[in-house]
Amino acid sequence: MAAVLLRPVLTGLLKHPAAANWATIFVAITIQAMPFLVLGVAVSAAIAAFVPPGVIARMLPGRPVLAVPAAAVAGAALPGCECGSVPVAARLVSIGVTPAAAFAFLLSAPAINPVVLVSTAVAFPDRPMMVLARLMASLVASVAMGMLWIAFGRDDLLKARRAPDGDESGRRLTRFLATAQHDFLQAGGFLVIGAAAAATLQTLVPRDLVNSIARPGPISVLVLGVLAVLVSLCSEADAFVAAGLKQFSLTARLAFLVVGPMVDVKLFALQAGTFGPRFAWRFSLATFAVAVTSAGLIGWWLL
Repeated sequence: MAAVLLRPVLTGLLKHPAAANWATIFVAITIQAMPFLVLGVAVSAAIAAFVPPGVIARMLPGRPVLAVPAAAVAGAALPGCECGSVPVAARLVSIGVTPAAAFAFLLSAPAINPVVLVSTAVAFPDRPMMVLARLMASLVASVAMGMLWIAFGRDDLLKARRAPDGDESGRRLTRFLATAQHDFLQAGGFLVIGAAAAATLQTLVPRDLVNSIARPGPISVLVLGVLAVLVSLCSEADAFVAAGLKQFSLTARLAFLVVGPMVDVKLFALQAGTFGPRFAWRFSLATFAVAVTSAGLIGWWLL
């Protein structure tokens, strides 16, 4: 409705080269990412509706040191967005799975699943090593956080609430459709914000300023890590936004892809509501540091 009412104004704006360029970049990123977002939301909703969390628990070894890497790798087998991984992790903790393994799964599932890796390959068609780098950096960060929790974690920080089992007598299809609708509306909104941010950076921000920030080095890696936290993109669509940030090095863009599914504004809110704010602050800050470090090292090695 707003677009229809503002059509005369928008038509006039698009006559300006800068506005036309912004619109082209924005629409290109959004359209390219949308099929993967829809696919990811559908898979995530299917998991929520049809896959009992007990299936995941039975896949994990009993010893925490072995359960952490197993849980991180298991994330690849259960595609879904980061929003869906928080209630699954809460359910795992509530049924007795070691928190370290649950948190490794929470971080890896939205970062290394097949939908995310395929979308990364499509977004970076001439850079196949970006897919491997994302897989390795995300997996290393997930396992490292699990091991850090084993060494330094405090279970007294957790106030896990049992994830709702839902109405077992209700129709699973209804639950699937409701979850898919909710996740698509939420993730789609963040995709629009991210696409707008990338288009603005490409079009409106002075090139000299962008180039000064985008110089290869730790500053550019940190800047895109912070940007990933703020724009809160869905992991199925973030690769297309990262591909649009062409002024930045591949390593900096890798940091954007590794940090985003693990630490962002919406994830912080979900973690605070599920496990408590004290946990969310400590876990998010530690995860950010580990994810940026992992991306920097893997990017320096592979890219």
